[in-house]
Amino acid sequence: METDEIKRLDNIRVLSGRMLNTLKPADDKRGMYNAEIRVYDYQELACVIRNLMKLCIIALDQESAEVPPTIENQYIDVGLILGIALQLFPVDEFELLNEISDLFSANKEETE
Repeated sequence: METDEIKRLDNIRVLSGRMLNTLKPADDKRGMYNAEIRVYDYQELACVIRNLMKLCIIALDQESAEVPPTIENQYIDVGLILGIALQLFPVDEFELLNEISDLFSANKEETE
C-alpha cells in the first residue's frame, strides 16, 4: 500500500475509535449492540414508555386518531419522545462519515 493510503487508514482507525460512540457491544456473544438513553428516574422512564405506547396505539388505529378513553392521561408528550430520539441519533458517527468523505474526496482530486 502507498504511504498516503496507510495514513488514511490510520486516520480512519483513530477517528472511529474516538467517534463511534452510539453503539456499545453487548456482553453476550451474539454480535448485538446496546444503545443508551438517559433518564432522570423511574418515573421519567415510565413516562417515556407510556408515551411510546400511546403513540403506537394511535398509529395502529389511524381512523380514530386518539388515545382510547380508557387510558388515563391521554396527553402524548411528543417532545419527550423526540428527546429520546435525539439521544439515540448518532451525531458523532455522522461526523465520522464526513471526515472519511473528506479523506477520500482529497484522494479523488489527486487521481483526477
